[in-house]
Amino acid sequence: MSDYYRGRRTTALYEPGSPYPFKLSRSRIEKFMNCPRCFYIDRRLGLDTPPGFPFSLNSAVDKLLKKEFDIHRAKGTKHPLQENYGIDAIPMAHELIDEWRNAFHGVQYLHPETNFLIFGGIDDVWQDKNGKLIIVDYKSTSKDGEISLDAEWQDSYKRQMEIYQWLFSKNGYDVSKTGYFVYCNGMTDKEAFDAKLEFNIKLIPYEGDYSWIDETLVEIKNCLEGSTPEFTPDCDYCTYNTAMKTLS
Repeated sequence: MSDYYRGRRTTALYEPGSPYPFKLSRSRIEKFMNCPRCFYIDRRLGLDTPPGFPFSLNSAVDKLLKKEFDIHRAKGTKHPLQENYGIDAIPMAHELIDEWRNAFHGVQYLHPETNFLIFGGIDDVWQDKNGKLIIVDYKSTSKDGEISLDAEWQDSYKRQMEIYQWLFSKNGYDVSKTGYFVYCNGMTDKEAFDAKLEFNIKLIPYEGDYSWIDETLVEIKNCLEGSTPEFTPDCDYCTYNTAMKTLS
């Protein structure tokens, strides 16, 4: 199984011994981090885990934020959020910005040690006065209390940011270690809905460390070259499949 993108042939499922690059998305790397067995069954055997429910409201917030930042990108001006938080940067104007934000293309890098074509679609990238790039990711939720990045399940958000930073760095850009999450929290304390959902927006800085990525890619390569990994106790899918085999 293969596809063609700009004259570069890549394999859709991993084929041991293939000379063609293996296209590996940021989300597939995250799947490996969560469960090597599910990752192997997906990328080697072609059986993906069931998809989750689409977060349509989150997608709507992302789209509106991009439109809002694009207004300032076109003008070369700061967004009010950048002004309020004292960030000396503007949304980066670049001919590839739409390509970088495309989930099926994104920012790409061919990792020579593994022959993996790594890619990921960003939400935004800002640029400071010295030309350094700041990676930005949009998140939205609705919860009481202060928004933070302290929950264990949010480690995936941090890895996501670090992969984007790594990709831009590998493409020769000067990337700031500090990225930002534009976190939108839906307000539920209003007296009435009035066909309008309002948000509190918080800018959360995060200092990334992507030193783990190269080693992890080698681990993924070894995983795909081997046999099916063992059952992962913390994986809901592995637990379900094992239970079903027991019942049958």
